[in-house]
Amino acid sequence: MKFVDEATVKVQAGNGGRGCVSFRREKFIPFGGPDGGDGGHGAAVWLRAVQGINTLADFRIARTYKGRSGEPGSGNGCTGRSGEDLYIAVPVGTTVRDAETGDQRGDLSAGDKVLQVAAGGKGGCGNTRLK
Repeated sequence: MKFVDEATVKVQAGNGGRGCVSFRREKFIPFGGPDGGDGGHGAAVWLRAVQGINTLADFRIARTYKGRSGEPGSGNGCTGRSGEDLYIAVPVGTTVRDAETGDQRGDLSAGDKVLQVAAGGKGGCGNTRLK
């Protein structure tokens, strides 16, 4: 096994889902009104320090990590499902830097410590918010 102590990883958070524009139309309800639901939130990407890992060799194979996007809202006031957050296991003592600026984003010096590296998108508003 080859020891790897430096890796470049690309992460992307999930986008928020779109809000829905829908109007309630029923025969015996004269003023139905808006009933479109909000979109779900996008998934955030987190790094988690794990005790059993001692090298960054796993990042030679998988270098891109993408969070799931939120689902769009629907009629009847239904909110879209949010994307599940993505946790990436790294060894304890990992230092995270921004590749473009070189600034240090965080340090995972203790076990089970987590660091958010990409925030998920906020879901869009449905037209029920206009009431």
